[in-house]
Amino acid sequence: MRTTTKSRPPTRTQAEEAIRVLLRWIGEDADRPGLRKTPARVVGCFGDWFSGYGMDPHKLLGSSFQQVGQYDRVVTLRDIDFESHCEHHMAPILGRIHLAYLPNRRLAGVSKLVRVVEAYTRRLQVQERLTAEIAGCINDVLEPRGVAVMVEARHQCMTTRGVHRTNVRMVTTEMLGVFQNDDRIRGEFLAALAG
Repeated sequence: MRTTTKSRPPTRTQAEEAIRVLLRWIGEDADRPGLRKTPARVVGCFGDWFSGYGMDPHKLLGSSFQQVGQYDRVVTLRDIDFESHCEHHMAPILGRIHLAYLPNRRLAGVSKLVRVVEAYTRRLQVQERLTAEIAGCINDVLEPRGVAVMVEARHQCMTTRGVHRTNVRMVTTEMLGVFQNDDRIRGEFLAALAG
C-alpha cells in the first residue's frame, strides 16, 4: 500500500502486531486458537479495502477513450454499487453511485468509469469529497461539456454506533458544466435515475 507521508510505511509484520494490540485492548487473547490468524486476515482485508491508494484514477480513465463523432447526448451510468470506509471511524460506507457526462470530444469505456469509482471508494473517505473527486476526475480527463455525480449511501458509523439509525441514507451531488447551468440537461440526468 502507498503511504501519504514521507516516512517509510510500516511492514506487514508491524501492521499485524498493531491488530494484536487492538485485540488485547478490547479484552481478547490474541493468541487463542480462534484469533491466531486474525491479524493476518485483517491486514489482508485492509489491503483490499484500501487498494485505491495504489490506483491513479486519472490514468485509469485516460488510458481508454474514443472520439465522439456524432454522439451528443448524455451518457449515464446508474446504480454502481460501492463499499468504502469513513475517515472518521473507519466504519463501512455502503451505497451506490450514479454518474453522467455530456461528451465533447471523448467517450470513456464503461468499465473505465467504474474503475474510477473503485479507485476513489477504496480509500478512507468523506462522502462529499468522494462525490466531488469522481466528478472532477471525469471532468479533467474527458473534458466533457458537463458532469453529474450522485452518491447515495448508508454510513455504518451511524447505523452501528452513536445514534443507531439504520434507515438514514445520505445523498450528495456534484454538477459541473451544463449539468449545473442547463435545467433540461440536469433534468435528463435526474429522470434517468427515476426510471
